[in-house]
Amino acid sequence: MAFRFYIPPTEAALAPGTVLMPAATARHVKVLRLTAGEAVTVFDGTGGEWVGELIDSRTLQLHRHQAVEREAQAHVMLAVGMPANERMDALVEKAVELGVARLQPLLTRRSVLRLQGERAERRVAHWQGVAIAACEQCGRNRVPEVAPVASLPDWLGRLDDGSAVSHRCLLSPVATAPLQPLTRGEGAWMVSGPEGGLDDDETALLQRAGFRPVSLGPRVLRADTAPLAALMRALGGL
Repeated sequence: MAFRFYIPPTEAALAPGTVLMPAATARHVKVLRLTAGEAVTVFDGTGGEWVGELIDSRTLQLHRHQAVEREAQAHVMLAVGMPANERMDALVEKAVELGVARLQPLLTRRSVLRLQGERAERRVAHWQGVAIAACEQCGRNRVPEVAPVASLPDWLGRLDDGSAVSHRCLLSPVATAPLQPLTRGEGAWMVSGPEGGLDDDETALLQRAGFRPVSLGPRVLRADTAPLAALMRALGGL
């Protein structure tokens, strides 16, 4: 299996022939101890992937473009009350592998992890890197965006009512209506709370914004488990 690398279009233009790797990609190649002649696959997030080989520690030879995509046929976007410690890293990684279309870290009243300003920007950049690494590993050619950290009211105030999103779901341990799988072409925003859950005011705010409480079953799942379970159920293997 060829090693996969993401090269942003702002760093290099991918085309048949030789391509000078950005410094970050070259470091990745060095860490992996790859040698000349190794088969590689390169993608820039704009669609499809390039097949090529490594010429040296800084240069790739790209042979041809393949219009292959491995995206889910429904679009699920997760807005999550950020779990603490390394749990958010794992949540981002697994959500990308499972097919999430976009991730929105939320700062809620009961959030343990409280990020603001430059610290929040650094963490979002880190999570975006986790998303890129997950795409390199799992075969996705389009990198989901990890949006800047936002408070729940601020995020709801900016939320687009675009036609691509047909469902708004609030994961709730007290809901009775089960979360249903999406059909091909549908889209959904799903909101999940932090370790302490959302408070009554936040729940009411979401419901006024059109979010319908849904259940994942009789067990209470952790803050880093519930979004992944919802993602799997909503996509239904799509």
